[in-house]
Amino acid sequence: MWAWAMVAGAQQVTVTSTTPLLRDIEPAFYPTLSPSGDRLLYSDVDARGLKMLDLGTHAVTTISEQTGAGFDAKWSNDGQVYYITSKVDEKSRLVFRTGMRYDLKRQASDVVLEAQHGAVHLETGTQGMAMNGESHTFATAPKRGVSVYTTGSQLVVNVDGKESRYSPVESYAGYLWSSVSPAGDKIAFYAAGRGIVVTTLQGKVLAELGNYEMPCWYNNDYLVAQNASDDGYQYTSSQILLLKADGTSRHELTPKTSMTMQPTAGGGKIVYTTIDGNLTMITLDINE
Repeated sequence: MWAWAMVAGAQQVTVTSTTPLLRDIEPAFYPTLSPSGDRLLYSDVDARGLKMLDLGTHAVTTISEQTGAGFDAKWSNDGQVYYITSKVDEKSRLVFRTGMRYDLKRQASDVVLEAQHGAVHLETGTQGMAMNGESHTFATAPKRGVSVYTTGSQLVVNVDGKESRYSPVESYAGYLWSSVSPAGDKIAFYAAGRGIVVTTLQGKVLAELGNYEMPCWYNNDYLVAQNASDDGYQYTSSQILLLKADGTSRHELTPKTSMTMQPTAGGGKIVYTTIDGNLTMITLDINE
C-alpha cells in the first residue's frame, strides 16, 4: 500500500511490510497491540464490546459485549487485559463504571473494581496495573514500577509507590493519552490544543513534538501518532506519523489522504485503522 522510504536528515525509515487485518470479517476500531505484538484488542466504532485477534492463528475471541469495553482497554505486563464497562442506572440516570480483568488462560473476565459513579482511569505501569476511581481504586501491587495517568491538566506519576502530580504545560482543555516509555525513563502525553509532549518522570519538558494526537511508544526513542484535520463536522484528512522522542525528526508512514488513524505499537509492529474500520499492520526498518 504505502511501501516507501522516508528520509529526514541522516535518518531513513522504510515500511518493510504491510498486512491487512480482518478485512473480510468486520470493521475494527480502537486497536491495542500487546507489548509482545502477538495479540490485538479492538472494538466497533462505538466501543461496544471488546474482541481480541491472535496475530499468529488469526483466531478472534470475544472478551466482552458490554458498552464501553473497547474504548480504553489496556494490556498489563503479565499479559492480562484490563478494561472498563459502563452502564446507565435506570432510576438515577447516572453512569456507573466497572473495572474488569480478562485472564487469557481461563478465557474469562472478573470484576476487580466494583461499579461506581464518576470517571475511572486505567494506569499501566512497567510492573503492574491500577484503576483509579473517584470513590475507590484497584491495583495489582502497591509498587507498580513506573506508571502514569492523566486527570484534567495533570500528569499523575507513580514511581515505586510514590505518587506525584505535575502540569508541565498549559492546557485548559486537559491532558490525554499518557504513557511511559519502554525503559521507564520518559512520559509522553497529549495536551489539548498544544500537542504531544515528552517529559522526564519529574515532569520536566524534554520535547514538544507537534500538534498530533494519540501518541504511542514504538520503542524508547520513537513514538507513533495520528495527524488529523477536520472542518468542524468531519475528518478532512488523517495519517500516521513516526516521531522521534527528542523532537528532531518526523516521518510520514501513510499519506494524509489515507484517512488512517488510532495507531498502536508493540513488539516492533504498528497497527492502525481507517475511518471505515480497515485495520492494517506494518513493520519498519529505521536506519540512523
